[in-house]
Amino acid sequence: MTDRRVTIRAVPQPADLNVNGNIFGGWVLSQMDLAGAAVAKDRAKCAVATVAVNSMKFHRPIEVGDLVSIYADIEKVGRTSITVAIEVFAASGMTATEHKVTEGCYVFVAVDEAGQPKAIVS
Repeated sequence: MTDRRVTIRAVPQPADLNVNGNIFGGWVLSQMDLAGAAVAKDRAKCAVATVAVNSMKFHRPIEVGDLVSIYADIEKVGRTSITVAIEVFAASGMTATEHKVTEGCYVFVAVDEAGQPKAIVS
């Protein structure tokens, strides 16, 4: 990896397994949503809501005990929306070699106290 900053780091547990014995895709999606929202909220300086997952690709399964690192980077800022590119890497076992497991593109909208879209301040 480069010198990018990790947005979230987590270790999935046995309760996060799917029927195939790998980490449930929904667990990964929720972690990505949390990471993307953190970056979008920091940029918007207000609450944000997820409005779309424009793309999603699973490259490799995540195993119980893998160290999962999620990187989230802003791709685009619109009037009320922020598009965030998110990449997930997992380090397995004793080698701690990271490999990309998932990537996606999430869209968040800045919202006011009533939950309505609001303009993002430059």
